[in-house]
Amino acid sequence: MDFTWNQALYEDIVNRAESLEKKRDMKHILDIGSEKYEALVTVAEEEFLTHPDGPYPGTRDEMKHDENYLRKKLIQNYRKVPYSGHAIQAAIDDAAAMGGGIVRIPEGTYYTGALVLKSGVELNLSDGATLRFMRNKSNTYYPVRFSRWEGVECMNFSPFIYADGAEDIAVTGTGTLDGAADEFNWMPWKFGYFGEKDQQIQRERLFAFNAERTDPEQRIFDDTVSTLRPPFIQFYRCRNVLIRDVRIANSPFWEVNPVLCDNVLIRGIHVETNLYNNDGVDPECSRNVLIEDCYFQTGDDCIAIKSGRNQDGRRVGVPTENVVIRRNHFSNGHGGITIGSEISGGVHHVFADENSFDSPNLDYPIRFKTNAKRGGSLDNIYVRNSVVNKSRVAIVHADFFYEEGRNGSHLPDLHNIVIDGFLTRAGGCIDAKYPFYLKGFADAPIRNVTFRNMYLDGVHGHAVLANIRNLRYDNVNINGIRQPDRSVDVGEEKSGPAL
Repeated sequence: MDFTWNQALYEDIVNRAESLEKKRDMKHILDIGSEKYEALVTVAEEEFLTHPDGPYPGTRDEMKHDENYLRKKLIQNYRKVPYSGHAIQAAIDDAAAMGGGIVRIPEGTYYTGALVLKSGVELNLSDGATLRFMRNKSNTYYPVRFSRWEGVECMNFSPFIYADGAEDIAVTGTGTLDGAADEFNWMPWKFGYFGEKDQQIQRERLFAFNAERTDPEQRIFDDTVSTLRPPFIQFYRCRNVLIRDVRIANSPFWEVNPVLCDNVLIRGIHVETNLYNNDGVDPECSRNVLIEDCYFQTGDDCIAIKSGRNQDGRRVGVPTENVVIRRNHFSNGHGGITIGSEISGGVHHVFADENSFDSPNLDYPIRFKTNAKRGGSLDNIYVRNSVVNKSRVAIVHADFFYEEGRNGSHLPDLHNIVIDGFLTRAGGCIDAKYPFYLKGFADAPIRNVTFRNMYLDGVHGHAVLANIRNLRYDNVNINGIRQPDRSVDVGEEKSGPAL
């Protein structure tokens, strides 16, 4: 059965999201620069780390292999800064008490810790305004809060901007959210560099809690043990969420992570953060999400659609569904639009249209990540009218043998995928190993995949395919050669032109 673009559903998602711009409440505007809130600014001591030899002179990949540089202990530094966190939170609380309003951050730099948005409140950053988050890895500035980390619920460092159960909330403006993370602050936990703690110990502890079905509120990771870097913006169980125009830089972890949210508009944001696990936007267990006109320069996936990891994903049991991704520019990142790998709750109805994949480090413009541990039903994914400039591995990549592979009892179900109108940039060479890399399981084949109107130049090898039912080629052109139009079933792994 052919799967086709559902225009009625697409328009419904867009119309719901666009209604959020009309719901903004301009009645109350609270300015952080006013006398009331300036009186709440205090002096705080920021703790931060530097390397005895200074910043590394080469690339990050070169640094990762420089054992002499990595073994040196970091230097603990302290400095006094004007701390505006109490003032900003007081303004948010006041606006909420008034029934809603705008908290305006004027031009300037404001040091803060975690902020909690509340119903009816818009946090607006004026042009030239920067919220700079403290580098202290402490519950003083980032209290323990109910959160998700890599798709698993826990009590961890608060996300930098957080809300739980709120409605009609927004983060807007042309200012900057600066997480202040770098190779020496927050990031060393990724691998335990410079003698710092290695997050893998606490990561495995969290995943053990998940496997053992421990009550999430008993999965406590306070600042005496936690090495789980917090996401930048995480809104939990919220409705009517708007994030527009802001620049997000230097995040410790994922940038924008709406979890269990309904009706989300992310429009025109600039994500410029190239550190470890710096996904751009990760909608998780959320529905009716519109991501449009955004610019992504990330250190990981630009957009990654998720729905919980393993046991937690199945326990909560909420898919991500009804997502529109359009007119975005992916300037840097290893994955363009990724579905997974924390995908156990499933993903349904994703529409991607008129996106530009321009990253020089892009491995996969379109990628599906799951396995027999994650499982998940992933279906009705439609990508059309997009341009790709680089794809070092494959234009479309789906591999059920990712990480744990077949070691599990939760077979994934990936079906109804259409890639229509995918072009190499004029005069470009995507430098891809394969045009397509699709590997299902023999007892859980990938089903109903259509490649249509594709013009791909700079592909070095043939498609790699295994365990696929009803793979269709329709006007697929690779290196100037049109592949035969046909529909095929593939069993054990094969490689060749137009299988």
